[in-house]
Amino acid sequence: MSNILQYMDRQQYSEIIYNSLLQNKESLLKQYNESRNNIGYFYLDNLLPEGLVLEITKAFPKPEEMVLKKSIKEDKYVAAQMNMYNPLLEEIIYAFQDKKIVELVSEICRLTDIVPDDNLYAGGISTMGYKQFLNPHLDNSHDKDRELWRVLNLLYYVTPNWQESYGGNLELWPDGLNKPQVTIHSKFNRLVIMATHNGSLHSVSPVTCEGFRCCVSNYYFSKFPIHETDTFHVTSFRGRPENKLTDVVLQADTWLRMGIRKIFKKGIRENPHVYKKEE
Repeated sequence: MSNILQYMDRQQYSEIIYNSLLQNKESLLKQYNESRNNIGYFYLDNLLPEGLVLEITKAFPKPEEMVLKKSIKEDKYVAAQMNMYNPLLEEIIYAFQDKKIVELVSEICRLTDIVPDDNLYAGGISTMGYKQFLNPHLDNSHDKDRELWRVLNLLYYVTPNWQESYGGNLELWPDGLNKPQVTIHSKFNRLVIMATHNGSLHSVSPVTCEGFRCCVSNYYFSKFPIHETDTFHVTSFRGRPENKLTDVVLQADTWLRMGIRKIFKKGIRENPHVYKKEE
């Protein structure tokens, strides 16, 4: 298997991904249609042959080789500067940006004029270990230049034998924080695609075991928002329902940062979470 994998590139990965999506198109359409009035989403298991996914997992860097983002908002390791890591990781990330995959996903989600993000703005790879988490939040509504709307979030989970009881699962809050969340298990070889808009509040539950949950991430953008009522917003965090004080603090933080963005359209400083490629 290793000798074969040496020659896998993004085009080869994208062929397999495309065929998996196409073969399951009807069931994915059904999933998305049943949820699209709230937070539209679908997921697909066994996206790639198991051997390929295990090689992706092995290629992940150690947490200490990534960027730690730790605050009351979140606690996780991330990376977007992909030329610092195993080339296999860059290939699988950009495989999801293949034109035919973007078009097929757009068709399933009934969206038009969708483009992938070559800059990996807030995309790339992430790792979460014991007690790490991501509080409920809305993703930043736009790309790094504030020219395109963020419309889809693609999450591909690659940790073998990751049980739902281990935490680190995607949580959707379609009815707000006062109603029960929808939990999507971050299962090995599972691709989750969810809509991002003014109502797509989501989080990642705290990891409860000693292992690391690894994820490959992409975003798709568009000239048009998913809903006509969508408005610009920065990444907007909330506290979990049981953490009322944290919720108050995080809402105040969002209010302050929104005020700053009214003055400085692109923010005070450039977001470092992008892939800075050599010219």
